[in-house]
Amino acid sequence: MNVTYQHRINIAIDGPAGAGKSTVARLVAGKLQYVYVDTGAMYRAVTVVALERGIPIEDDARLGELAAALDISLLPGDGGQIVLADGDDVTEVIRSREVTLSVSRVSACAAVRQRMSELQRRMAAAKGIVMDGRDIGTHVLPDAELKIFLTASPAERARRRYLELGDDPGVTLEQLEREISQRDRMDSEREIAPLRQAADAVLIDSTGLTIEQIVGEIVSRADQASQTTAAREN
Repeated sequence: MNVTYQHRINIAIDGPAGAGKSTVARLVAGKLQYVYVDTGAMYRAVTVVALERGIPIEDDARLGELAAALDISLLPGDGGQIVLADGDDVTEVIRSREVTLSVSRVSACAAVRQRMSELQRRMAAAKGIVMDGRDIGTHVLPDAELKIFLTASPAERARRRYLELGDDPGVTLEQLEREISQRDRMDSEREIAPLRQAADAVLIDSTGLTIEQIVGEIVSRADQASQTTAAREN
């Protein structure tokens, strides 16, 4: 059953790659009748266009110019969120292996992060947002009423990704685990808005938990946060 609260809040869900943030955030938004914002998809969209246009992912100046001019839209679709970059549907290509291996470098560009953060804050201004990413609770929405840090072991995250790739993944499980660990380091050590748990975030380790269990806990905490915020403002 979907639940609607009179007092709408913003929910920030952060965590490393492969922790299940997108799936969980989308389901939580559906339960609460909130809007889901996949910030990772926005950075991936910038990466797709940079690769298509031959912009080196180490060229911060050109990446910044691209991000400033790029029109990114996140739209609801039957199968999930549709991602448009300058009107082109990039929903499928943003999950390609080439983009996955490049997006951490693109997202480390200060100008790209500044532009995406501006867009994300605009989306959240009216409240009723579930936003997932790497730095939502610490940087983009530090005043979010509920912050979640969702994680899982590198081995578990690699296993999930391996299963997502299907019968012929073209990569070994061990290679995926190495790549995930490397991405964790890049995301955590970048100079601009690194991946870290906000001091007031609730830590949820999704290893061994079902999606339903994780979603249920977050929805319950959202109910509590909504009531607490309403009481504080009345």
